[in-house]
Amino acid sequence: MVSFKCLIEKYGEKADKTGWTFVIIPAEIALQLKPRNKKAFRIKGKLDKLSVKQLAVMPIGEGDFMLPLKAELRKKLGRRKGETLHLQIEEDKSEKEFSPEFIECLQDDPEALATFNKLSRSHQYYYSDWIKSAKTEDTKTKRIAQALNGLAKGFHYGEMLRDLKGKL
Repeated sequence: MVSFKCLIEKYGEKADKTGWTFVIIPAEIALQLKPRNKKAFRIKGKLDKLSVKQLAVMPIGEGDFMLPLKAELRKKLGRRKGETLHLQIEEDKSEKEFSPEFIECLQDDPEALATFNKLSRSHQYYYSDWIKSAKTEDTKTKRIAQALNGLAKGFHYGEMLRDLKGKL
């Protein structure tokens, strides 16, 4: 477990990361978390006093990593850009869980399941995380139906979202 303080930052115009709020995990700390690693990985621990798990950190060059802080997480922390955040973190080696409702519904749709099984693990999680992030049961049910429809058409997550956007 490593412990350090960092400044909450926000990207301005930065291509696909425009507007992201994040903290930097410096190279020397990243090496303690996961030696000789240059790829994204997950962490667990505490951000201030908030316990977290399965948060992704991404490489940003020169050995440094970025931990994105989504709005929901910033709200729980009560923190914003320019404030200091205390991290006590370690690598999270636990396996991420899929939405159980989504997996159950996939079992009843052979076409969707076949496409889902061909996807990379990260793209499978995109679908599942999108469903799990629904705030109401109605939204979750709607998203499961949309995911099954997209998968039955052979779509990966991004294609499914583009297809939905064209219909809204």
